[in-house]
Amino acid sequence: MSVVDGSPETVPSAPDRRREQRGWVWYDWANSVFPTSVITVFGSLYLTAVAAEAALADTATNGPNPCPADGDGGTNKLVDCQISVFGWHFQAGSLWGYLLAAATIIQVLIVPLLGAIADRTQNKKRMLAVSAFGGATATLLMSLVAGTNWQLGVILFILANIGYGCSVVIYYSFIPEIATADERDALSTRGWAFGYLGSGTALLVQLVVYLMHESLGLTEGGAARIAFLLSGLWWAAFTMIPLRKLKDHQRPHGSEHGPGGVLVGGFRELGNTLKLARAYPLTLAFLGTYLIYTDGIATVANVSAQYGSEELNFDETVLISTILIVQFVAFVGGVLHGLVARRVGAKRTIMISLTVWLVVIGAAYFVQAGQALQFYLLAAGIGLVLGGTNALSRSLFSQMVPPGKEAQYFSIYEIGERATSWMGPLLFAAVAGATGSYRPAIISLVIFFFVGLVLMFFVPVRKAIRAVGNPEPTIL
Repeated sequence: MSVVDGSPETVPSAPDRRREQRGWVWYDWANSVFPTSVITVFGSLYLTAVAAEAALADTATNGPNPCPADGDGGTNKLVDCQISVFGWHFQAGSLWGYLLAAATIIQVLIVPLLGAIADRTQNKKRMLAVSAFGGATATLLMSLVAGTNWQLGVILFILANIGYGCSVVIYYSFIPEIATADERDALSTRGWAFGYLGSGTALLVQLVVYLMHESLGLTEGGAARIAFLLSGLWWAAFTMIPLRKLKDHQRPHGSEHGPGGVLVGGFRELGNTLKLARAYPLTLAFLGTYLIYTDGIATVANVSAQYGSEELNFDETVLISTILIVQFVAFVGGVLHGLVARRVGAKRTIMISLTVWLVVIGAAYFVQAGQALQFYLLAAGIGLVLGGTNALSRSLFSQMVPPGKEAQYFSIYEIGERATSWMGPLLFAAVAGATGSYRPAIISLVIFFFVGLVLMFFVPVRKAIRAVGNPEPTIL
């Protein structure tokens, strides 16, 4: 079996590749439970509720009545509940937003450095294990957050988020090492589809527990803690499969020894990569294009529940059903994108997908309030293109990465995605505030897909692949 050593890549023989690829896709299945169950569904609601309980109990610090009680002894609005950190007072309802921002900033500082270290050593597999099991353990321990201890939940979530971000970057960097240029689109779309199927299955089990919590003798908080426990166990258990199948391919090219030397070498490697990145402007052009349309994708995913609840007046049952529809249809969409890319190439398929996004967002504007079937069809449309667009972007970017720099470039890929993720929500909120309606706010998001589509048309991806010295796929 041959290895990558910084020269143009070579990959294992076909039987070995297939064995590693079968194991590799399981990490999509394993880690997808974190962004879906923990971030999207249970994390925000539960940690905000715990923070509100802390505000009720902390009248001495936050004032005589930091969280006004209603007639039944509950709270009127979580936004009225004051909590404090190091003397800084803010509303409990704002905790999740601040937490996501803090977790993103910490990822920006840590993930690129770990990517550089991974590229200098022959320990990618070990680093994947440490980051994945670390993130899974922190997620599992979130099940211990109860009462008013929201600070523990914040610390554990940040640790889990770091583990997730680091593991995903290293996981992505395996693509050039286990797949030829012509195999990457199929591998990436298969992994992404598998991830949606896995997260959808896990979420279905968790939602059954949550919706049946009274018959199971649980409170809503207890059901959420079980969801954290199941998420951590799911992530850790299924990570064992890729760790058994994947191998370390890269020869270490750093001479440092010990933690201090490796850390210094990592900083040096990252600095050199950032300097040399300007030598590959076409790779950066694709990355910039991706960051525009993926911001639109993320915004649609994040505001769809708000749009359904506030503008279309759907209850919790419809919204939960919609989440599950998106998850399972996204599996089909991922597979379908792989089949189309095999015939017309990744770039053309991404452009087709962005065109479908324009149609779907346009249709969202016309969904009638209270018409659940229309909302379900909209969710199916989103699911059809949700996973495949990002999956093909992942595989196409891997073609444009200089050999031996995979983890670093994918760390820039991931961090860039988070660093620009504020644009879509800002536009959505600004338009909604200016018009007093979420309909013009949702239609405003087409700008991300339109601009992404136009820019993608002009990015010479084949030339970008040649520029970094990688072999070109037959169909692109």
